Amino acid sequence: MRDPGTEDDSDAGDPEQDLAMEDSVGFQIRDAHRLMQRYLQSQIEPHGLSLGMWYFLRALWFEDGLTQSELSRKVGTMEPTTLAAIKAMIASGLVERRRNRHDNRKLNVYLTRKGRALKEVLLPKAMGVNAHATRGISPEELRVLSGVLKKIAENVSGVADA
Repeated sequence: MRDPGTEDDSDAGDPEQDLAMEDSVGFQIRDAHRLMQRYLQSQIEPHGLSLGMWYFLRALWFEDGLTQSELSRKVGTMEPTTLAAIKAMIASGLVERRRNRHDNRKLNVYLTRKGRALKEVLLPKAMGVNAHATRGISPEELRVLSGVLKKIAENVSGVADA
């Protein structure tokens, strides 16, 4: 990775040299994310889950009974995407919708017994994906990485919406 603070700017003006893919933080994050997603998919697919379902199940494992809007916010998806995932999970017998006791206009999404049972099987698989991806990285390096990624998210949060 070229140090932008060095004196040698002989490549200045060449777009390929200004931000080579391997020097792009965004590309590195995307590439690592894509590879981890592929690995995670290989672990959950034999259990009848898509990656889309995975994120919603994770949210419900930690807070069952969310509304569609709450699920969308927690997972970071648009409501039509959330609705499609909920319908697929209902068809797979993983969740059910029930009217909200306090507001009859709202539907809450609850895990079925089958959906709850997958937590014991799939969370260890996800933990294994993370362990595999971070092998050879010290706890201190992981702490720093987590802090850096959070800072990057803070830096770009809301910018695209402005």
